[in-house]
Amino acid sequence: MTRHTKPAIRPARPWFSSGPTAKPPGWRIGDLRDDLMGRNIRAGEVLARFRHAHDLTRAVLEIPSDHALCFLPASDTGAVEAALWNLLGARPVQVLAYENFGKLWASDVRDHLGLDPEILEAPYGQLPDLKGVRPDADLVFAWNGTTSGACVPNADFISTARTGLTICDATSAAFCMPLAWDRLDVATFSFQKALGGDAGIGALVLSPRAIERLDQFTPERAIPKVLRLRGPDGFDRALATGAPINTYSLLTLEDWIAALEWAHRIGGLSMLIDRTQFNYQALAGWVEATPWVRFLAEDSACRSPTSVCLSFVDADAADRAFVSRFCRLLADEGVAFDIEAHRAAPPGLRVWCGATVETADVVALVPWLDWAWAELSP
Repeated sequence: MTRHTKPAIRPARPWFSSGPTAKPPGWRIGDLRDDLMGRNIRAGEVLARFRHAHDLTRAVLEIPSDHALCFLPASDTGAVEAALWNLLGARPVQVLAYENFGKLWASDVRDHLGLDPEILEAPYGQLPDLKGVRPDADLVFAWNGTTSGACVPNADFISTARTGLTICDATSAAFCMPLAWDRLDVATFSFQKALGGDAGIGALVLSPRAIERLDQFTPERAIPKVLRLRGPDGFDRALATGAPINTYSLLTLEDWIAALEWAHRIGGLSMLIDRTQFNYQALAGWVEATPWVRFLAEDSACRSPTSVCLSFVDADAADRAFVSRFCRLLADEGVAFDIEAHRAAPPGLRVWCGATVETADVVALVPWLDWAWAELSP
């Protein structure tokens, strides 16, 4: 086998996983506040830290003042499930299923909630026909397809005169893309995605229309405690103060606060979005100039700038076993970790370009991708 010269420069931070994502630049575990570890989750000082995290999240993400923010167990999955179990059943339901998690939400709505959703599907890398979205139905959708590299281009397909609710899984879009809060009745995300927090806690943003549904609609199903958003009189408003629904990791909470403080320090949401775009453009320029690789989402209008999914032009040669060897070669060199496509997606690469990644590291990565291809290509 011909050996090719290795690039001279290596990414300083080779963490390109799509979740958990790279920690903020300069992160050190020793910098996290640790004096409350081992305290009761309801202790006054601990609750004050939850409120601080709650207020910082609202500020950095620019959540409207009339929207509620709740922390929930089980990361984004828990937040989405809480929305589905508490809110659905009052109206017809549509689900956009164009990647793995949208397909899971469709399955949950149909098989576990016992509803009969209309499922608008599309292959990985594409979007369903958004003209089929009905304003009278509740809509469940992912803003960004973390496993498919596609995302909705904007929220124009959602009617401002809708009577249904929109439930948006925004976990790999929040903090990296502009979200149209006037079109989203529910938005969910998790700590371990765009700001590189640790897993375990999810976030749920509720518009006044969603809160009204919680106040007025009582589902006929039993709802597990860890997913329960309602009390005896409707929406449990204590959740909107940052109060934990059960016992959460205080280390995870402090890690989240550190990520938010970093985001605030560098300039807030606009800078996070800019950093994401810089990273995406650095990778996109290489893709467009490289003959052996292409975007899984071919239409640039609906291409994710965070979870950038790539496929090999020679799909017959680049099967899953080849991709695994390709990614292992890079990991063994310490230049890129965890960039193989999601197991449910077509074989390929997935490079996280969110705000906690440094553009210089994306620039340093791409010669290594060329090197790995030269080493292994048929």
